[in-house]
Amino acid sequence: MNALPDAGASPRRPTGRTAGPKPLGIYLNDHLAGATAGTGRAARLARTARGCALGRAIEPVAAEIAQDRTALLDIMRDLGVPVRRYKVCAGWAAERLGRLKPNGHLVRPAPLGTLLDLEALRLGVEGKAACWYTLRRLAATDGRLDPARLDTLLERARRQQERIEEWRVRQAEEALASAAG
Repeated sequence: MNALPDAGASPRRPTGRTAGPKPLGIYLNDHLAGATAGTGRAARLARTARGCALGRAIEPVAAEIAQDRTALLDIMRDLGVPVRRYKVCAGWAAERLGRLKPNGHLVRPAPLGTLLDLEALRLGVEGKAACWYTLRRLAATDGRLDPARLDTLLERARRQQERIEEWRVRQAEEALASAAG
């Protein structure tokens, strides 16, 4: 005999896996959105600084950031995590909206804008390094993740942080020196 649950009874919670998105997929897609924004910001900074010392320093970092985004996509594929296009679009849009900040200059980039771009890149690289570190820890129990590859990505993120920080400090001194006096 089939008994119907009481109308006031709470529904049974499903056991095992739920039909919704998996936490790792959400996590990696959120990082992909950030990587999309970071790739755009790094490319734009390298473009606007082309021909000067900052441009020569940032161009290889921007290229690596683009490679890291591709590496994330490869890892997602290896893990069977589908790309959520709306999150990629959100990252792209966030980077474009970030350009709309008033900087006191109409045509050329302002020193303060460059400083803020470098700070945003620094934060983005820190977030990316945290993702690589998390995946590196997961590699201990998930054979689909390559520990050596993740170690390489972690080391590259560390070098990127150092390079960006070096230029962020220089830019801060330049952009804020007049404000101190």
